[in-house]
Amino acid sequence: MRHEFKDDPMKIHANPVWKAGSRQFMSLKAPTSLLLDKDKEFLAFGYDAENQYAEVLLDGEKDDHYYFHRFKMNLHNNKNITADMILEDVTGKPLTAIQVFKLSIKFLVDHLLETLDKQGTGVNHNEVQWVLTVPAIWRDAAKQFMRSSAEQAGIPPDKLILALEPETASIFCQYLPVEKLKAEKAFTMSAQGTEYMVVDLGGGTADITVHRKAANGQLIEKHRATGNDCGGTSVDKRFFKILEDIVGESTMQFLRENDPLAYLDIEREFEAVKRTVETKKKGKVNMTIPVVSLDKVCRKDHSKDFEQLVKSSKYSNEIKLLGDKMRMDADAMRNIFKPSIDKIISLLKEVLSNRHTKGISHFLMVGFSECQLIHDAVKQEFPKKRIITPEDAGMCVLKGAVLFGHNPTYIKSRIMRFSYGVKTSLPFDDRKFDRKHLVVMDGEERCDNIFSVIVSKDESVEAGTKIKRSYFTPYKHQDKMDFMIYISDDYNPAYVDDESCNLLCKPTITFTDTCEETKWVDVEYVFGNTEIGITAVDRNSGKEISAKFNLIEPYQTNRLFFVRRIWFYKFFTAYYFNLEKKDHG
Repeated sequence: MRHEFKDDPMKIHANPVWKAGSRQFMSLKAPTSLLLDKDKEFLAFGYDAENQYAEVLLDGEKDDHYYFHRFKMNLHNNKNITADMILEDVTGKPLTAIQVFKLSIKFLVDHLLETLDKQGTGVNHNEVQWVLTVPAIWRDAAKQFMRSSAEQAGIPPDKLILALEPETASIFCQYLPVEKLKAEKAFTMSAQGTEYMVVDLGGGTADITVHRKAANGQLIEKHRATGNDCGGTSVDKRFFKILEDIVGESTMQFLRENDPLAYLDIEREFEAVKRTVETKKKGKVNMTIPVVSLDKVCRKDHSKDFEQLVKSSKYSNEIKLLGDKMRMDADAMRNIFKPSIDKIISLLKEVLSNRHTKGISHFLMVGFSECQLIHDAVKQEFPKKRIITPEDAGMCVLKGAVLFGHNPTYIKSRIMRFSYGVKTSLPFDDRKFDRKHLVVMDGEERCDNIFSVIVSKDESVEAGTKIKRSYFTPYKHQDKMDFMIYISDDYNPAYVDDESCNLLCKPTITFTDTCEETKWVDVEYVFGNTEIGITAVDRNSGKEISAKFNLIEPYQTNRLFFVRRIWFYKFFTAYYFNLEKKDHG
């Protein structure tokens, strides 16, 4: 609540627990699972969706339902995100991705509002500032996709902000007292000039950034967000691969479809156990398994029970059964974590190899990094670094997002992950340009496909920085203007068709009135925030013009577009060199 934030910023109310399953497994987080009926209408989300889908399978009604599980990673892995992107449910039935995300976000919105209503707070929907967290390593299109999904779920655009997950964790830890930061030595996050690495391990991704505490309480990003897909679910996949090695992939698939409650019990038991594995533990790690169900499917497919298959497998020396307990050697359990831990260590080394991070002496580890195995592995690899794991590390991102919602100015500056630029052309010069880009436009030799840099990769940009460029209309009564924005992994790319470059979007500026004269437009690109932005002003009238980034719309071209583009390049470039660079581009 706003009044509570002023008096006590750490008085944050969170959903106490999500209950799941016959074993009453409880968690502070809910899985990204969504269940819809045959008409694509919402039925359940999270653990409720898992449980209800299990019943659907038992009733033989899977064809009448849509079930999506752990679908968030589709936005991380997909570089071609569009508004009409399709996701397939677990049985292969298609549905637009934006519908899946919209219904999931809407459930969370409704859940909160119902909770506030039951508590008699008197809070209305329009009084809520909504914060949607996303991995910092996500691309701009994935972020805009999430925004679009949230807006379709009923959140007003002006009441919604996106927050980057490692940043919100870092913000939250600024408020924690020393005793809440589990470090080898006393350490305070609030000291001016403190530099530290934030390691946020989520379910799907590892997200790493580096911050320095500024004098005014703000945070300065020292290294661009880095990460990969070595989150907690990568460990889950390797555990289930062991079960598939023992009983066969088809047998596990049969168990999932015909005794889904048993399969869920295995998933949730491993989820609970994997957080308790210790580095120095000897002997066995015990797990409770649905042995009756496993025996049944194993006998059907192999004429042997589960224990016999374990004994005849390559894991016979590592896994033993005792009643409903599967007892795995501690070393074997640790080996399940090893590939993920190795990838995390490699990421940390990559970040530390940067010249701007040489002085980093503290690691702030949140999310799944509360796992003792990961904590100890990082400590062993970097013995001179101070490892800090806050209490309740899994909730740092969520609670930090609440703080960010109250004060979005916590982050002073960010490091650009890519170079951003506009496609343009210039008069051809053999000393500067590659002849493969030579084109003739209206009888003039020009170099096409030039990457005109707006902002460069690894450049430090203050939040809300506005960079001005000016364009004009080459046609009479032109009612809109399109231009092409590219991104690149290079620091100073030369051409937009270089291997490192990708088309980001084709922004559209729409004019409410037209005229015969040339219309100059001053465009301001906004960088340094969690989302990139664009504004445009008609220079003659001083009025703001409608302008937006279409990051998730399908990109299409046609012949007419290219004809108009040639004239735009010619006129735009003719004026380019006659304008002051600080004002125009």
